[in-house]
Amino acid sequence: MPRILAIDYGIKRTGIAVTDDFQIIASGLTTIPSETAIAFLKEYFNKEKVEKVIIGEPKQMNGQPSESAEIIEKFVIKFKSEFPQMKMECVDERFTSKMAFQTMIDSGLKKKQRQNKGLVDEIAATIILQDYLLRYKIV
Repeated sequence: MPRILAIDYGIKRTGIAVTDDFQIIASGLTTIPSETAIAFLKEYFNKEKVEKVIIGEPKQMNGQPSESAEIIEKFVIKFKSEFPQMKMECVDERFTSKMAFQTMIDSGLKKKQRQNKGLVDEIAATIILQDYLLRYKIV
């Protein structure tokens, strides 16, 4: 069964997470420089079967797009032009970075380890994907 991949796209870094082969569990894959995201995805899609890509969509508390929404919109347009056959869905990513940081605290990571912003992005992508699986995927 093909995987589902999630992207937490940011100005500098992009967190990537994928499901297992049964689309049940989300796991962090990596964090990459955002300018390399399309090239990374091309290579990954050539090696792995991916059914759908979930992209985190930043929103404010009132549901309106956040300040970084424009950056995400540009990435989504580029993604659609590079991968026109790939199913893609944007989902609300409010609080995922805060949840990721709290996960790091709860798991006992030391302060120095929690300063790894790349790890925060990877965990945020995992949270986006796991939330998607829980909300929208019928298993």
